[in-house]
Amino acid sequence: MKAMISTLSLALSLALAGPAVAAEPAKKAPAAKSTAPAAAPTAADADAFIAAVEKDLFDYTVEASEVNWVNSTYITDDTDAMAARINAVGTEKSVQYALEAAKYMNVAGLSADTQRKLDILRTGIVLPAPTKPGAAVELSKIATDLQSQYGKGRGTLNGKEISGSDIEAEMGNLQHTPAEFAEMWTSWHDNVGAPMKEDYARLVTIANGGAKELGFTDVGAMWRSGYDMPPAEFAKTTETIWQEMKPLYMALHTYVRWKLNEKYGDAVQPKTGAIRADLLGNMWAQEWGNIYPLVAPPGTGDLGYDIGDLLTAQGKAPLDMVKAGENFYSSLGFAPLPESFWKRSLFTKPADREVVCHASAWDIDNKDDIRIKMCIKVNADDFVTIHHELGHNYYQRAYKDQPFLYLNGANDGFHEAIGDFVALSITPQYLVDIGLLDKAKVPSADKDIGLLLRQAMDKVAFLPFGLLIDRWRWGVFDGTIKPADYNKAWTQLRLQYQGITPPAERPATAFDPGAKYHVPGNTPYTRYFLARVLQFQFYKAACDQAGWTGPLHRCSFYGNKEVGAKLNAMLEMGMSKPWPDALEAFTGTREMSGKAMAEYFAPLKAWLDEQNKGKPTGW
Repeated sequence: MKAMISTLSLALSLALAGPAVAAEPAKKAPAAKSTAPAAAPTAADADAFIAAVEKDLFDYTVEASEVNWVNSTYITDDTDAMAARINAVGTEKSVQYALEAAKYMNVAGLSADTQRKLDILRTGIVLPAPTKPGAAVELSKIATDLQSQYGKGRGTLNGKEISGSDIEAEMGNLQHTPAEFAEMWTSWHDNVGAPMKEDYARLVTIANGGAKELGFTDVGAMWRSGYDMPPAEFAKTTETIWQEMKPLYMALHTYVRWKLNEKYGDAVQPKTGAIRADLLGNMWAQEWGNIYPLVAPPGTGDLGYDIGDLLTAQGKAPLDMVKAGENFYSSLGFAPLPESFWKRSLFTKPADREVVCHASAWDIDNKDDIRIKMCIKVNADDFVTIHHELGHNYYQRAYKDQPFLYLNGANDGFHEAIGDFVALSITPQYLVDIGLLDKAKVPSADKDIGLLLRQAMDKVAFLPFGLLIDRWRWGVFDGTIKPADYNKAWTQLRLQYQGITPPAERPATAFDPGAKYHVPGNTPYTRYFLARVLQFQFYKAACDQAGWTGPLHRCSFYGNKEVGAKLNAMLEMGMSKPWPDALEAFTGTREMSGKAMAEYFAPLKAWLDEQNKGKPTGW
């Protein structure tokens, strides 16, 4: 989840600037004034409301983006204070406009366009507060405290305190013993998660009250309503996609469990049952790439080249890497990036000040002032990340002429998936095409299994985790999971979907969900599951359009103008149409599906099945 910080996800909590795109908000704007009429509202009143809101939010987000850009690229106490003020204004606007939008939902004669924009306003708030006095303040305080608790969280390693970022790194250090992994996992979950439980339960109660005022049964139903289909149908759709991918995940689980058993023995990781969560190289067992050395097939995982080394050998600098990324999109027929992009982006870490180095793509003025913010290093990871981040920028520019409330991806999985699917096209052939790799050094087919396994350890392993976080929250919000059962239900879902288990029995007082940032941070998570699936769907569509006939994972559509034209047709729609319309514009289908991802990894699946013969599967 590299990617972006949405201009509006912080300020407005509206799905306007992208699931992880654009900038964060910025300057102080006047509080929004109510536009709701005193008498019974009419369709004309609703149209006037939308027009006023779009004008106000357009102006606000430009100012907000400017301030937050300064804060992210010049961190001081003053810029922190400026950003906090402007973001608070955005929060106020988003709450007020969502509540007002709800008043127009049942007005007769609404146009489809106005109805859609009202829905966007109404479903855009992640945590709605009820209007009763004090509720918004209490909800804000709890949400802020939960995030703060997480940020200050500490675990231990060999009895010594260790920070959250350090513990993440150490969980991927294969030199540690199983006992050390267990200590880090348990201490983090106990210290960070458990103290949050009571506050989280209170947050659920307050936010559900706000969701009801907006016309939803609960917060989970409100989240699921943002996908152009009934909430129950969306839940069913995501489950169907998971079932398409489950055989591949099960094969990977079986293989990895066997390798962990070979490494650690029956007493630590048995040959049957669930995998111990702390042995997978990641605090949440969400991606397993850190333990690739333990499972790599001998000799097949070595590419024979490193992109970073290739760049260094040719004397490439960070700006050259960005130019290479622009060149990829130009080869598809997209117009060059504006001159302001090159003047205003942050490409390398300044020596004289603190900046937020986390890579992100920004749309400052909702028109042409697009930028990236990175502290680029000449290595393979940043080369890929540049291609990914620019995907957000080209998406932003493609839909710039849409009305303000449509300045976003078709759904919250699309924006991330665009950059991800372009990054999939960084194949050896693409590196040859741009003069970075000698054609004679293109890896032979016998390297493919290792390469696919390394990708699967992150992309495939993530899928069930990408589903279960919101599955758990949906149950919490609708009351089927009671506070007394929060942790029990979490552990059961982890077992059901991921086939993993804690390193030791968890007490009833535990609150392990709180140990994952997106829970105390109240960030909906299904978007990441969708992005993992959609990137392969987009990639296959592009490869089919390019006439590719070889193995899917070897395809690059670099230089294909037909692909670029069809891609742009989807991108320029923004959020103006239901996402199936956007998906169809590029892929020819109206259904999100895991079949393209399954095809991509089909050679690996066949190999895993061969390795797994005679070994127990499932848990």
